Amino acid sequence: MSMLQQIARAATMGAIAVLLAIPFAEAEASERYWVPKNTNPAPSWVPATTSPRTYWVPPSANPTYSTPATNSPLKYWVPSATRPTAHRTTAKHRTIARESTKHVATEDVRKRPPLAAMARSAPAPKAHHLILQVNTDDPAAMNLALNNATNVTRHFKELGEKVAIEVVTFGPGLHMLREDSSPVKARIQEMALSTPEVSFKACGNTQEKMRKAENKDIPIIPQAEVVESGVVRVIELQEKGWNYVRP
Repeated sequence: MSMLQQIARAATMGAIAVLLAIPFAEAEASERYWVPKNTNPAPSWVPATTSPRTYWVPPSANPTYSTPATNSPLKYWVPSATRPTAHRTTAKHRTIARESTKHVATEDVRKRPPLAAMARSAPAPKAHHLILQVNTDDPAAMNLALNNATNVTRHFKELGEKVAIEVVTFGPGLHMLREDSSPVKARIQEMALSTPEVSFKACGNTQEKMRKAENKDIPIIPQAEVVESGVVRVIELQEKGWNYVRP
């Protein structure tokens, strides 16, 4: 056999081998495998149509799987040995996390003193109480009592402290609060508006004695209050801790 005949024979055999390999390749390619849904971001397994050989194929977005095994003739996905498995947060885990966060927040609130508690612990402004007694019908003594009341009130107001003052009249001092004979009636009316910390008490016993002596009703200015006894009023206030001053 000549050299040309040998070459032609070899080419013919090669062509026959190629023609025979094509059907086998098509048959292998016709086998169906599991393929992922491209539109589903979560791990999803979609079975292929009728196939004698099926495999599970994870989606390309699944972080727990690597690239396909290039050396495998079956072309399926193999998990990556070096990539950690994604942790799944269950409802139980979420509940535990919320309870833990709530507990930490509650403990933090308990450690911080609330504003109401701080306000209760803050010392209250000091309060002062004063009795001014007037038992004379001298206008100078009456004005002195009003001067003392005004000065004391102004002083403690500037300090931001509270003060309460009662001017108690009895005996001849009742004229200070009589509507028909008070020499300081206008001043008392003004103080009732500007200095409400000062109040006025008229002795009821003295009023009754004057009514009998003068045989007429004894009117008291509206800024004053009638008490049963001026002296008893002074005693009661002193027993409560009030300070007593006689002008």
